[in-house]
Amino acid sequence: MRRFNLAVLAAVALASGLTAVPAQAHTGRPPGLENCTTAGCHFDVPPGTYDVKVLLGGDAESHTAISGETRRSLLPETAVAAGERASRSFTVNVRTPEGEPTGPDGTPGLDLALGGSAPALAGIKVTPARHTRQIFLVGDSTVCDQPGDPYSGWGQQLPQYLRKGVSVANYADSGESTVTYLSEPRLWATVQPLIRPGDLVLVQLAHNDKTTDEATYRANLETLVAGVREKGGNPVLVTPIVRRWFNSDGTLNNGTALLVNGLGVDHPAVIRSVAAAEDVPLIDLTAKTKTLVESLGVEGSKAIYLYNEKRDNTHTSVHGATVYAGLVRDELVAQRLVPAGLVRVG
Repeated sequence: MRRFNLAVLAAVALASGLTAVPAQAHTGRPPGLENCTTAGCHFDVPPGTYDVKVLLGGDAESHTAISGETRRSLLPETAVAAGERASRSFTVNVRTPEGEPTGPDGTPGLDLALGGSAPALAGIKVTPARHTRQIFLVGDSTVCDQPGDPYSGWGQQLPQYLRKGVSVANYADSGESTVTYLSEPRLWATVQPLIRPGDLVLVQLAHNDKTTDEATYRANLETLVAGVREKGGNPVLVTPIVRRWFNSDGTLNNGTALLVNGLGVDHPAVIRSVAAAEDVPLIDLTAKTKTLVESLGVEGSKAIYLYNEKRDNTHTSVHGATVYAGLVRDELVAQRLVPAGLVRVG
């Protein structure tokens, strides 16, 4: 059973100097613990980007994780010894719709959920973010903020790897191809105006380009790259995660696994070619996930995807999405796309 004593923890929060005032009071002081229950917190704030500072710990040993909005992982499970306190901060994007751009609006404001085996929240402060760098995600169902278990996109798990000062604005949407992402008004036409100079825009679109010819696919990628640069942003092309489709020899060397469509278009190869021609950073997630899935083998890789739950070899579990988000995090650091000091490791 989870251990959480809000009354005791509220007293600790006030003693620590964290202010607890309802957001709607408009006193100029940040909202705090009176916006929380044993399950989570709700803050009545308008769309925007917010810094969240939490104080974790209680009388007993605690293990606390925090998620928010549409099941986004914002803080990994953090252990705090009995009687100790630990301060952690992260930045979160609040928008409408709060999940997939073509999905329901969700709940207004900022919603945070407490998780972990023994959560203990001793204090919380929410303030408008200053000088935040955004990472926009343009993608499909393997990237998006999935609305329900057991599904999760890797973009949904990426925020937990980032510290205060970087937020993830996940505009990936289920079922989208390069064609539909550019044509649907709630997608690219909505995302592009939000891009500010210096923002990163990670693009992973391929899984649904099943009938897109190579010339069109290449042109669509080039359009997205040019659109990001037009706003002063920094495009990053990401090859798609592999499908879990093994050959008899235990490899994934086939068109289904490696995203070659029915017209013979090798999506990862085209993405690599466009990245080289346009001098765009490339995260070769196809190569990285291929290596990982093959190393796990037929049985071990089932937990990465939803094979056990849904016989699904394309979409990832929460565990798999977290692992794949870690691969993206590693590349963001290795290619110096995000300063190492703004990234959580381990």
